[in-house]
Amino acid sequence: MRRAETMTIAEAPEVAVDTLQVLTFDLDGETFALEAGVVREVLDATVGTEVPGSPAFVGAVINFRGRIIPLADLRVAFGLDRRADNIDSRVVVIEYDLDGDPTLIGLRTDKVHEVTEIATADVEAAPRVGLRWRSDFIRGLARRDGDLIVLPDLDQIFLTRGGAVGAVVPLAPS
Repeated sequence: MRRAETMTIAEAPEVAVDTLQVLTFDLDGETFALEAGVVREVLDATVGTEVPGSPAFVGAVINFRGRIIPLADLRVAFGLDRRADNIDSRVVVIEYDLDGDPTLIGLRTDKVHEVTEIATADVEAAPRVGLRWRSDFIRGLARRDGDLIVLPDLDQIFLTRGGAVGAVVPLAPS
């Protein structure tokens, strides 16, 4: 078994108000971005432990630094086919506020690219028609160097697809 390689996202340097610092990653050939402030670590892909009766979107858990955290599959949320992990697959661990509790969640990705900046002026609302995904799952679309970057709306995705997300373990006991 090979030792898991991890990449820690360092504290972001001071960034101008008119830019977003994001971590870019791929899902099904499309580039997505999460605000770097919610990202805690990027891990090599790992096999999760399936949780019977849980929704497909958060159907497994993983061990992250001694904590059991949910493993969410954004492919399922966006209605894409599940895909076996490959050498480029990664899990992005985020700290996300769910019902007032900071919660660690692993997100499966096909490939992680980089931490970069997107000008807020380059972010547009998702069109209501013509997308291959639900527009309410898209916070915005941005163009950078001729490429389209999708900014997912995690609030809406977790609210709609999370199902039993209440089972997610908060950072601090209540």
